[in-house]
Amino acid sequence: MYPRLSQAAPGPLPASSRALSETEREAVLATLNGTRFMNSTPRETYGTLLTEGLYLCHWRTMYRILERRQQVRERRDQLRHPAYPTPQLLAQAPRRVWTWDITRLLSSSKWSYFYLYVILDIFSRFVVGWMVADVESAEQAQHFISRTCAKHAIQPGQLIIHADRGSPMTAKTTAQLFIDLGVTESHSRPHVSDDNPYSEAAFKTLKYAPTFPGCFEVRGQAEEWANAFFDWYNYQHCHTGLALLTPATVHFGQSSAVLAVRQSALDTAYAQHPERFTHHRPVAAQPPSAVGINWPQSESAPSEEVFPSPISTLNFSPQLLQTY
Repeated sequence: MYPRLSQAAPGPLPASSRALSETEREAVLATLNGTRFMNSTPRETYGTLLTEGLYLCHWRTMYRILERRQQVRERRDQLRHPAYPTPQLLAQAPRRVWTWDITRLLSSSKWSYFYLYVILDIFSRFVVGWMVADVESAEQAQHFISRTCAKHAIQPGQLIIHADRGSPMTAKTTAQLFIDLGVTESHSRPHVSDDNPYSEAAFKTLKYAPTFPGCFEVRGQAEEWANAFFDWYNYQHCHTGLALLTPATVHFGQSSAVLAVRQSALDTAYAQHPERFTHHRPVAAQPPSAVGINWPQSESAPSEEVFPSPISTLNFSPQLLQTY
């Protein structure tokens, strides 16, 4: 065995004979931070000085000098947004979490719009209320929300209503209305477009509908079209997020009966032609048992006991609940 030789720590590299002297580096730094070039990049400074017949060093060397002084960053004052808490909402039954938003409907008159207010139950995707108005205002929104909560017999402490940060949503009078109704208020983070995904997805379905006219002559025409659309959306639209059940089926607790019919049809198909199902016996897809906004995927949903107990079955008419 040969004795192990101890390895000495590497010493500092010798300075290159081509390197700038400390005096020259200070001169470059003073030039870059001076009044003339304080808002210019090293490349721009290098080009300007070279055009004037002055060469201090290459612009890459200017960057290295700035980096040594920890000045390689945006030197201008930048607007920095504060950190806002991420809204995390979870619904395990209807009438637990609603989301609402306002979208513009183009009028045939130039520079004129109608405003469509929509409240959606995120668990069932059921549109629980809608309204077409001539203006977008907090007063209209408060009337709309209070009427919708009354029609669905919302009890204090039962519901969370989520929205983005538009002026009608963040108005102090709207916040006071939620306190009076016993409803918890929730808002999206500023400058985050996907904190209100269910309302945005519903508006996309609305505006991409084959019957969407693009613009409306009068408000009555917009209301007539919206009434027909939301009736289809709630009672006929097979929603992909609900295992192709309709929002009304999930909202009114009819999922089990519909899934039993589907499973019976699949069982019959399997009994007649089992060779067509190569992997396993077909099973009817189930809708999600919990729906959330920004809910961590790695965390399991809490038990139902942490949420308000469900209210008794309400006698809703089969027609769409419309709010004016």
